[in-house]
Amino acid sequence: MSIASNISALQQELQPIGVELVAISKTKPNTDILEAYSAGQRVFGENQVQELVAKYEELPKDIQWHLVGHLQTNKVKYIASFITLIHSVDSLKVLQEINKQALKHDRTIDCLLQIFIADEDTKFGLDHAEVIELLRSEEFAALKNIRIRGLMGIASNTENQKIVKEEFYELKMLFDGIKTTYFRKEDSFNILSMGMSSDYQLAIEQGSNMVRLGSTIFGKRVIKHYKAQ
Repeated sequence: MSIASNISALQQELQPIGVELVAISKTKPNTDILEAYSAGQRVFGENQVQELVAKYEELPKDIQWHLVGHLQTNKVKYIASFITLIHSVDSLKVLQEINKQALKHDRTIDCLLQIFIADEDTKFGLDHAEVIELLRSEEFAALKNIRIRGLMGIASNTENQKIVKEEFYELKMLFDGIKTTYFRKEDSFNILSMGMSSDYQLAIEQGSNMVRLGSTIFGKRVIKHYKAQ
């Protein structure tokens, strides 16, 4: 199937149930992104800041760019003027830098807190205690140019669906608890980003309303290197 037909099929699957599709376009050429764009896709996710900036400069300006990969504080300034949503906030330090750079551009940047849910040392994210500590802190309360829209998590890379299901379930329970305790009056806290090409249907069953799909749309990746900023 073509990229356009993949987008069409996914839109038919996801839109009726209120799940937003983020097309993960990392390492994909602009021609592939434009094919998805022509099929109606407007939300694209990238892992690397350098690649994201290059694509932002070259592609249509009504694209909503999401950063889904690990974000270093020294890279925030490159995306602060245009980024739509940062999925991968995993520390107060990063949040403070996003706030600082957002202020420079007189805007509020939407963020998700990345929660560590996988049984793997290679994944980033806050654990349950750390996210509660962050949300209770005076430092967090002082940040006026960021808006926490919800949580993001990456499940273990395993074919054991029971493990993946339990990890997604735990994240949904945490999301509900944080919503009730800290964002009860804020309708904007409404995004639970979990699920990728290998497990998105399981994630949706457990309450995800935003999925991050790459190979399902574009096929397998080809590695491409971008020069560092």
